Amino acid sequence: MKKTIALALAASTALSTAAFADGHAISEFRIGILGGENAQDRLNNNECLREKTQELLGVETKLFAPADYNGVIQGLLGGTIDMAWLGASGYAKTYLSDPEAVEPILVKVNVDGGYGYHSIGFARKDADIASLDDMKGKTFGFGDPNSTSGYLIPSIEIPAQINATMDSGDYFGEVKFTGGHEQTIVAVNAGDVDGGVTWADGLGDWEDGYNSGALRRAVDSGLVDMNDLVQIWKSAPIPEGPVVLRKELPADVKVKMTGLVASLAALDYDCFYGVAAGDAKTFMPITHDAYEVIIEARKLKSK
Repeated sequence: MKKTIALALAASTALSTAAFADGHAISEFRIGILGGENAQDRLNNNECLREKTQELLGVETKLFAPADYNGVIQGLLGGTIDMAWLGASGYAKTYLSDPEAVEPILVKVNVDGGYGYHSIGFARKDADIASLDDMKGKTFGFGDPNSTSGYLIPSIEIPAQINATMDSGDYFGEVKFTGGHEQTIVAVNAGDVDGGVTWADGLGDWEDGYNSGALRRAVDSGLVDMNDLVQIWKSAPIPEGPVVLRKELPADVKVKMTGLVASLAALDYDCFYGVAAGDAKTFMPITHDAYEVIIEARKLKSK
């Protein structure tokens, strides 16, 4: 019994801190997961990544699933979250708040080899809404104010298309935030809003919720039958958001985590599928330069 306790204490001590080649040490590693889907599903989809990270780094690894995007952003800025897969707009907000907080390392690559995706406007098929023209006077749902596809891009592109603002009562009867991608999908499906926007890679079949994205997550979770929904709008291509690491992390941690996420599809595709929100090819290197356009768009929206 004493031997068992001693071994357990030794394992706990070994897991409590890890030293790296540059002389720094970390006592734990914290992965943030963006909102937009219920917290338990987010935790379940990323548990395999948590386990692999803990084994690789030798320190306790925790998942954090705040209610909204800003919870992850503030965690990165405050140093309480070490890694996250951000949307492009979320990265822009983080960078504009503190250029030295995080660095982009990887981006998800779609099955076609690209790393773009789309904001998708959708409605219930039985609501007789086939396009934005049919949405005049009706209720429109955004997701999260820090979402690229759930707010930033559609809030710029849709007004240009309808020649009106997104203010309630101007073109749409009411414009409101649902809280996230899953919430928008559920609200449209239930008829609580007439139409809304979410994200998808735009590849594959509509009936499957495309290959990856929030619609695919909703289909996999049994939340919706895509045959009940119809696409009414599609944005221009958007650069997929980056996986980021805190700049202050030890260099060895950055190298190890970049390698782990980059090789995840080859190591364990089922795990990769959960982390990447559906079918995709891999994660590949990306730099800050890829997000300059989104950063400028975010600046313009804040004025």
